[in-house]
Amino acid sequence: MDTLAALAASQTSTQVVIDQLVAFGHEALKYVPVGIAGVIVWALWLYRVVLSARAKPIVNGFRTTTSVVVPSYHEDPDILLRCLESWRSQNPDEIIIVLDVADTEAYQRIVAVGDPTVKPILFHHVGKRSALGQGIRLARYDVVVLVDSDTSWEPGLLENVQMPFVDTTVGGVGTQQNVYQRNSSIWRIIADWLVNLRYFNYVPAMGAAGAVPCLSGRTAAYRRSAVLPVLDNLENEFFLGRRCVAGDDGRLTWLVLASGFKTVHQESAKALSMFPATGKAFFKQRIRWSRNSYRTYLTAIAKGWIWRVPFVTKITVLQIILTPVTMGITMWYLLFSRLELSVIGAGFTLAWLLAGRAVRGFSNLRRHPLDLFVLPILAVVVIVIALPIKVFSFITMNKQGWLTRHADQMGGDGQTAATLDGPGARPAGQTVPTPTHAPAFAATAAPAVGAPTMAGPTMAATMAAPTMATATVAAPTTEAAAASHTAEPAAATTSGTQRASQPATSLQAGEVAAA
Repeated sequence: MDTLAALAASQTSTQVVIDQLVAFGHEALKYVPVGIAGVIVWALWLYRVVLSARAKPIVNGFRTTTSVVVPSYHEDPDILLRCLESWRSQNPDEIIIVLDVADTEAYQRIVAVGDPTVKPILFHHVGKRSALGQGIRLARYDVVVLVDSDTSWEPGLLENVQMPFVDTTVGGVGTQQNVYQRNSSIWRIIADWLVNLRYFNYVPAMGAAGAVPCLSGRTAAYRRSAVLPVLDNLENEFFLGRRCVAGDDGRLTWLVLASGFKTVHQESAKALSMFPATGKAFFKQRIRWSRNSYRTYLTAIAKGWIWRVPFVTKITVLQIILTPVTMGITMWYLLFSRLELSVIGAGFTLAWLLAGRAVRGFSNLRRHPLDLFVLPILAVVVIVIALPIKVFSFITMNKQGWLTRHADQMGGDGQTAATLDGPGARPAGQTVPTPTHAPAFAATAAPAVGAPTMAGPTMAATMAAPTMATATVAAPTTEAAAASHTAEPAAATTSGTQRASQPATSLQAGEVAAA
């Protein structure tokens, strides 16, 4: 009898525990914010993650000739020279660095390197697009690799980025990117986390479909014959009557896509780029990027380009545009429908926010497990970007400006050599001196559209020593002055350049002229 009583008591105790767990589960479900919108968002996220995991880098023996084009506006010379060494080490056929006329120190230090394949050009910048146009027209080889002045290459990038061009329908190739010295600032850790989400969870899926909607300008390669016909539309883009200053990478990507070419991603081509070390500069950069995205993607929708790309690219673009809406619905549902003013309610709400962000950040946490300690900060930053930053950017999307680069300052905000680990070579934000005599580079005429072929010769010309120009160039001294310069029509100031404004034959009639 004692045994049966003990057994019955044990069963009763077990049943009580089960009943308590069930009750707790029912209570917990009240705080789980899973609605229709949430199911759709998570399903689309999983869809892209699975496709991205299945995507593989292109591997073959294809090689062609390459021109590296670098627009550089008041870049910290120490950073520029460090990056230059990473480009030179991979032996491109030529490196064209388009410096602003005030960047005489960088010019002289590049000349002192003594490499005949490196061509520094002093050019009156009227925005990054003008410098890109100048460099691309001077480029002589089949693949043009556009690189930011603060981006260095990991070994093998140039070799790997050429491989997808074996397919003649590929017009642009993006690279795998990360933050240089990510652990030198909490803001760089967060930036690198967000970059990893992009390049591991989303971009490979779109690249496999042949339609990456934005090949990041930090390093992207283009077939020269695909870029030259649309170059005029890159330099002279207007949105609601105003000339566009930033957003060159998204604009060029869509012009190439609209021309009938594919844009793909090459995971094996890796680059490291400088990111802001301060919160103020970090959020300024996000505002600029968000404004660029809205202008670029709304233009793509208005022109019908978005409806001609694969489904995975369509949903990604639409989700980027609707981020404030989806995040707003999620936060409203979480705070006003599920949250109860109790310890357990607040605990479940916070746990849900962190757990959801951790799941989405798995691709980064797998590589950097200690970033788990940054998770609460990241969750707040993501909400700030998705709601106030995105809403503000949407309202002000046609406000043009770079925000983190200034006419009277060397290096970007929070992006000078002084912000890196180790001793800084110069104080942050050093003033750019106005040159009284600017060295001049004697540029030759750009080759005609369509030249050279894949079999173009290796550049062997030597660079002449710089001469001194007699004209004095006055650089703008404030960001407002710089913005006023960028609002002017782009016009080359180096003699001998040509303007490539022929429409791409594969575009629908009138698209290039109206782009």
